[in-house]
Amino acid sequence: MQGFTVIDFVILVVYLAAVLFAGLHFAKKDMKGKEYFKGDGTVPWWVTSVSIFATLLSPISFLSLAGNSYAGTWIMWFAQLGMLLAIPLTIRFFLPIYSKLDIDTAYHYLELRFGSKGLRILGAVMFIIYQIGRMSIIMYLPCMVLGSLTGINVNLLIVIMGVIAIIYSYTGGLKSVLWTDFIQGSVLLVGVTFTLFFLLFHLEGGMSAVFQAFSAEHKFLAVDQPIFNPNILKDSVFILIVGAGFNTMGSYVSSQDIVQRFTTTTDTKKLNKMMLTNGLLSIFIATAFYFIGTGLYVFYQQNTLPPAAAQDQIFASYIAFELPVGITGLLLAAIYAAAQSTLSTGLNSVASSWTLDIQERLSKKELSFEQQTKIGQYVSLAVGIFAIAVSIVLANGGVKSAYEWFNGFMGLVLGILIGTFILGAFTKVANTFGAVMAFIASSVVMVVIKYGVPAGTVSIWSYSIISIAVSLVVGIPASLIWRKVKNDTTIPAENTTIYHQ
Repeated sequence: MQGFTVIDFVILVVYLAAVLFAGLHFAKKDMKGKEYFKGDGTVPWWVTSVSIFATLLSPISFLSLAGNSYAGTWIMWFAQLGMLLAIPLTIRFFLPIYSKLDIDTAYHYLELRFGSKGLRILGAVMFIIYQIGRMSIIMYLPCMVLGSLTGINVNLLIVIMGVIAIIYSYTGGLKSVLWTDFIQGSVLLVGVTFTLFFLLFHLEGGMSAVFQAFSAEHKFLAVDQPIFNPNILKDSVFILIVGAGFNTMGSYVSSQDIVQRFTTTTDTKKLNKMMLTNGLLSIFIATAFYFIGTGLYVFYQQNTLPPAAAQDQIFASYIAFELPVGITGLLLAAIYAAAQSTLSTGLNSVASSWTLDIQERLSKKELSFEQQTKIGQYVSLAVGIFAIAVSIVLANGGVKSAYEWFNGFMGLVLGILIGTFILGAFTKVANTFGAVMAFIASSVVMVVIKYGVPAGTVSIWSYSIISIAVSLVVGIPASLIWRKVKNDTTIPAENTTIYHQ
């Protein structure tokens, strides 16, 4: 057990310097306005696809997926199969709409569909608050793990991560973020794949020992785990797949950090390739993580547990104490990279949403491209500094549980947005009044379900289904009543619903 060595530290530093250099290299000094937020059209679709993959795979996932199968079963792996539902639905219904409308942000769609600046601003505000909370946690948790394994001060790790992400997000806009995401996503893919094969090679029995754990110790699925339950409010493999599918579709359709990638091109063939490649990469990496987790379960039955071997740190501990010198530094850098990738994406998406969805909507006169760029840069700088400060408070203040409650609450409300998007895209009758009523109703229902009923009464995987159902059940009648009372015969703008495709 060699732990984190000087050589690993040097590799970590060189890697971070290389990422910063790459971000600055791909920056265009004359990039202005929407080019700063949407790229300059030169980024290949496969780079953007890996960027989506890197954005969705937070370091929390990196650390917890292997921990889940190490300590339990593969039940949560089935959530990844939700992509088999989310990707076809997004490709079939939403990407053609976004492509034809050439939207600037996710919430630009709400304004075009409902003719409401207020709905656009509401969507943007919910996303920004959620994203700032998410960025703080994504800096805090992996830095705590890396600090305990490497001996490097946690506050220093947080500041370094934040500063590097701020520099290339501020300087080069989305283009720099996409290329650095690509580099970091590629390192992660190669590193995790290497670790899986290295682990299996050092297991007594290899892959057969893993499959033995599947059958003899039920490490794949618990004996009492139901495959299907006709009551969709209860846990089952089926509802996990479907619920996770709608959750993922919510990210693809209504979360600016992902939708921003779709705005880099209006070519639907490229958009479809992005989605399919991202889905394959995501399912592959999740499967690799779960094999690693079960492999670690077998490995540590055959060998001594390392220090700091808590469930969510078991994979990082294996990297630090079992992998060859040098590879350890690269893989711990990959964990750090996963956080930095998500952070830089968050900074740029918040900057674009604030500038284009809020500042420009509330401004009495149209902002020039130079003004848009400056506002975006200042926002990314300010938000980055604020997220660093909050993350340091979390690392030193012991308020993790309260902040997780806040983050979970905002994630819940943000998830409700998908109901508004579906109401707009799948119905012709929906109007602003109906959309607002649907948003309020689904927010109330979901907050009551999450915080007002006993835990376990309603499966968390049915939340998205309930939210969408409430949005449609409330939004359609409310819109019809409004139309009747106001004698409103307006129709949706062209290409804003699936019926115009």
